[in-house]
Amino acid sequence: MHTIICIGEALIDMICTDKGKSLETSEHFLKKTGGAPTNVAAAIAALGGRIQLAAKVGNDPFGHQLIHTMQDFGVDTQWMQTSNEHFTTFAFVSLKEDGERDFVFNRGADGYLMQQETHGMLTNDTGIVHFGSATAFLPGPLQETYRTLLKEAKAKNCFVSFDPNYRHLLFAHQQQNFIHQSLYFLQESDFFKVSDEEAMLLSGCSSVADAANWLANFSNAVFCITLGKEGTLLCYQKQQITIPSIPVEVVDTTGAGDAFVGAVLYQLSCVEKNKMMQLNINNWQEIVINANKAGARTCAYMGAMEAFKHLNSDIFKA
Repeated sequence: MHTIICIGEALIDMICTDKGKSLETSEHFLKKTGGAPTNVAAAIAALGGRIQLAAKVGNDPFGHQLIHTMQDFGVDTQWMQTSNEHFTTFAFVSLKEDGERDFVFNRGADGYLMQQETHGMLTNDTGIVHFGSATAFLPGPLQETYRTLLKEAKAKNCFVSFDPNYRHLLFAHQQQNFIHQSLYFLQESDFFKVSDEEAMLLSGCSSVADAANWLANFSNAVFCITLGKEGTLLCYQKQQITIPSIPVEVVDTTGAGDAFVGAVLYQLSCVEKNKMMQLNINNWQEIVINANKAGARTCAYMGAMEAFKHLNSDIFKA
């Protein structure tokens, strides 16, 4: 088993528990550790993988919470940096009566992960590098660090994984910039995962089927398009197959996509580094079936980190 590195944001989600209220009138919030690559790292660790997380948090109680939460899962946090100049990043969200989300993103330390702070991170033992974009495509030092690490990963023949994690509330006014940066990573990746909405956004197509064909022609990567209860579309060398989802009584879908990605990467890390690119469509089908199981298990619990406590590789045998 070789090491996986996840790069990106670690943040605190402040989730309003006052039903139907705006952030202005809300009084009660639930504090949760979050960030897509942080969730992926926790899921990999829960499954038994060797995982490091590269992210920046504030030298404050919330940054300490993020680091300690990762350590409790078994994530190697040596590349989690703390900043004395910037507070830990926060995302505040509530669901208003009209069904719209009220969202405030208070960006702090996560955007300031510097290139020099990741120097020497990629070694011969690094098999997989995962980029879970979201905030990394916003302006700031992390954006350049991201691109530099992508080039280093390619130079060291690491397997590159990417999840764009589009957030409309973050990129509503810079959508084209997000698409442009994402397309660059899609072309450089060996594997990527997108939702059905992301597939259509990035391709400019109006249907998932057309988007899948466009992406298959645009990138040489193996990729998955998650389709919710309809399953997962796997594309391997332009061959497409839809793998059914796992029936589950849904409690909360938070973190399901990150659990899916974590399960894919954990399974890949168990393959010899020089053989990952030799996997065939049957191998990939088995990987996705198991990843769907991890995503379904996550939906059965409230909150991503709570759900990941119930993840282990035994679920693949069920």
